[in-house]
This record gives sequence, structure tokens and C-alpha cells, in this order.
Amino acid sequence: MPLFEGWQRLRADECAALQLPTGSEGWVREVYLLGCGEKWVFARSVAGRAALAQDGLHMDQLGTRSLGEWLFSERAFVRGPLQVCQYPTRWLPDADAGEELWGRRSCFRRGPLSILVAEVFLPTVWQVIDQTPHAARERR
Repeated sequence: MPLFEGWQRLRADECAALQLPTGSEGWVREVYLLGCGEKWVFARSVAGRAALAQDGLHMDQLGTRSLGEWLFSERAFVRGPLQVCQYPTRWLPDADAGEELWGRRSCFRRGPLSILVAEVFLPTVWQVIDQTPHAARERR
């Protein structure tokens, strides 16, 4: 479920992760990942403008296709280390701004192109996990 796609000034932490100068512009894609018809994850993916142009990747043409599915199907991308933290409330959509939400992010690299993908786990996913019997979780 797309929320936003377009060119935007990247946050300082995103520029640092992508090894770009502070204040760089990039393509931003924000979506909700759904499970059982509910928002489970807020995802924000960003890439620098110059690297996208050099690579020829048109993120604006993904449409409703999952970026994650695409990244994992493209063998040329290498996933960097996973970073885990509590995601700052001010970076979340107003409808989901909550304290102490956990997120993870990692960079996917292909030559000079880096795409930073951040995922924040919303309270609805934890509710489902809490309601799933322990034995059912172990079988998965």
C-alpha cells in the first residue's frame, strides 16, 4: 500500500548510510506492508539521485511491485549488515506515530547504486504474534 513516492531531500542518517553528502536528494518510497488485511510494517526505501541515474534503475516504474521482492530477485544486489533500533517517532506517518517501535534497515548495493531499506514493525504485527499459540509459532 504506497504512501509516498518521489524526489526528496534525504535525512542526514540516510545520507551517511548511503555515503552521500548531507542534504543530498534521492528517490523516496514509503509503503505499508500488509498482513491479514492490516498494516504490519511501515517501510521507507531511499536511493541517491546520481546513483540511480548512473545505474539506469527507475524506481518510479515499480508501481505496486514490492521493492523487497524485486531486490531479492536481482542477484547482482548484495545486502549489507542489518541495523536494528527503536525508530524515531517523528519519522513515522502521523497515523502510526508510536513510542518504542522497533525497526531494521540495511543497504542493498549493486556497483555504485545503494538502496537503503528501513522497515518498522507496527503494533498490529506484535498483536498477531502475541495471539499466535506458542506451538504454532514453533512449527513455522
